[in-house]
Amino acid sequence: MPLQTHATEDTVTETSAVAQRVDSFSHDQLLRCARGELFGPGNAQLPLPPMLMFDRITHISDHGGQFGRGEIRAELDVRPDLWFFGCHFEGDPVMPGCLGLDAMWQLVGFYLGWIGGPGRGRALGADEVKFGGEVTPAARLVSYHIHMKRVIQRKLFMGIADATVAVDGNPIYTASGLRVGLFTNTFESAP
Repeated sequence: MPLQTHATEDTVTETSAVAQRVDSFSHDQLLRCARGELFGPGNAQLPLPPMLMFDRITHISDHGGQFGRGEIRAELDVRPDLWFFGCHFEGDPVMPGCLGLDAMWQLVGFYLGWIGGPGRGRALGADEVKFGGEVTPAARLVSYHIHMKRVIQRKLFMGIADATVAVDGNPIYTASGLRVGLFTNTFESAP
């Protein structure tokens, strides 16, 4: 059975497969993941800020979602001083769409670590991405919803998911066929 984790306000420890999985993560816990302290050395990590593109995971489950195979919900609090607004674009600040896409990949990789997958995460692609809106400094909240379609556990440990991004409750991005792999040797070539 995959390794599971138990998190409290201040600590995250590995426990047996019979322990209950945590179903939400605070910003401090996400920073622990970014430092490699959540899933163990050599396993899935989130990027550190400013590339960490969400402030909390409000729900994660290995069932549910559109396909019944797991889902993740996460949120980013929008503030006018977020780093990308100052440079993209001067006089017309907007969050780059590629950062929303990266957030979706980050969340799929986090899911793979959360279910006990070994190795470091790498984005492998997406079948389709559509942008139908934007995040501006006037927004308050970006919400991510990841629907796991499949997890492959062979030589390559890979997750495939569809996702939506909403700003203040209105969907603005969709992605299908998001692929993230975990690699025990990060110099391995992707399939």
